[in-house]
Amino acid sequence: MAQISADEVRHLADLARIDLSDAELEHLAPQLSVILDAVASISGVAGDDVPPTSHPLPLTNVFREDVVTPGLSPEDALAGAPDAQEQRFAVPRILGDEQ
Repeated sequence: MAQISADEVRHLADLARIDLSDAELEHLAPQLSVILDAVASISGVAGDDVPPTSHPLPLTNVFREDVVTPGLSPEDALAGAPDAQEQRFAVPRILGDEQ
C-alpha cells in the first residue's frame, strides 16, 4: 500500500495553490493513498500484450465529410428579416440604461 504523508500532501497542495489546514492534510493523506493503490491495481491488470485503448470497442466517425459549400450572401440572409441596418439584423433593445 502506497503511503502518502501529510508533508507530501502539503507539497502537492502548494503546487496546486490550495490552502489546506493541518486537519485537512491529515484527512486527505490516507484518501490519496487509497487512490494511488487503486491506480496501481489497474496498471497491474493490463499485460504487455494488451494495447492501450481509449474505448473497448472500435469506433468510426459517423459524421459526414467536411465539405465547403457556398453560403448565403448578406442580402439573401437579411431578405426575410423584419428590420435590417448596415447588413445586420436589427432587434429591439431589451436592456435599458441601467446596465
